[in-house]
Amino acid sequence: MKNNKKYQTQLVSSQIAVLGAGSWGTTIAIHLFKQGYKVKLWEYFPENVALMSRTRKNPLLEGIPIPHKIPITNSLDEAVYDTSIIVIAVPSHTVRSILLGLKGKISKDVVFVNLSKGIEENTLKRMSQVISEVLDHPEEKIVTLHGPSHAEEVSRKIPTAVVAASKSIETAKLVQGIFMSPYFRVYTNTDIIGVELGGAVKNIIAIASGICDGMGLGDNTKAALMTRGLAEIIRMGLKLGAIRETFSGLSGVGDLIVTCNSKHSRNRYVGEEIGKGRKLKDVLDGMTMVAEGINTCRTVHQMVKKYNIVMPISDEIYKILFEDKDPKQAVLDLMNRVPVKEWHSLPDKK
Repeated sequence: MKNNKKYQTQLVSSQIAVLGAGSWGTTIAIHLFKQGYKVKLWEYFPENVALMSRTRKNPLLEGIPIPHKIPITNSLDEAVYDTSIIVIAVPSHTVRSILLGLKGKISKDVVFVNLSKGIEENTLKRMSQVISEVLDHPEEKIVTLHGPSHAEEVSRKIPTAVVAASKSIETAKLVQGIFMSPYFRVYTNTDIIGVELGGAVKNIIAIASGICDGMGLGDNTKAALMTRGLAEIIRMGLKLGAIRETFSGLSGVGDLIVTCNSKHSRNRYVGEEIGKGRKLKDVLDGMTMVAEGINTCRTVHQMVKKYNIVMPISDEIYKILFEDKDPKQAVLDLMNRVPVKEWHSLPDKK
């Protein structure tokens, strides 16, 4: 185990299981291994396990070798055996079904680190809530690690900063110590509601940003979109109990900036192709990785109706994705809404 006073940790075991061998899960597994921990990497598809075990490479991470001492397995039981930390790095819509395979097998002392960015459809639960519910696990032992952190860059040790959020500041600090390195800086936050909502809902705005790019709209449009998109995220967050300051942080404006502008963003890519005139099904059929914003758009649409939240950009993206609305008409409808104040909390001076 790593023995560095600067990043001191306290674990029963130095074993860590990473569930999900996509680009982000693989990157985190390699990162933790280099931090000095024993890491096991779990992958759902047996054929992918065989390929990565043989080549010691993930096709999604070009030029990044997987150390031979990281076992890659398709067995959940094998992956989580004798672990102190379980990292969840699977698509959000699969979290519940995968966790059901661990029910009754996990000690209450195990710390879960959630990397998945999404909100569960129909239940409208955040990922930390899903983990706690399925496994009857203490909320104080669950941390969400979010922020502007494309795997393509972290895997190459490009300086990155993220936030570890938990109801327990002690658990957040524990995860901070485990993950933090000279190129991967980790902050802590106890507002897990805000961190999870920021990490999930920004993907909808990233789709909208891609649509702007695909339509050939300008910098003014994207700046307005991102700013008003952030206002929608804040509005939802405050309605659901988050702290406003969280959305000025890494899982708020930070993640929004990178996802709306990066060439690595799958959500922005989906939007760009739609902005060019392609249909959603055709775009998704040609992708190998998951764009979380698609499912999140459905759940946010449900939340808008349930909680009566004003989110016009998210509403229009839902109509574009699932009701075949013309993006040009969506832009016109957004621009011609009834005039309002920038922030409803601001008083009107006489």
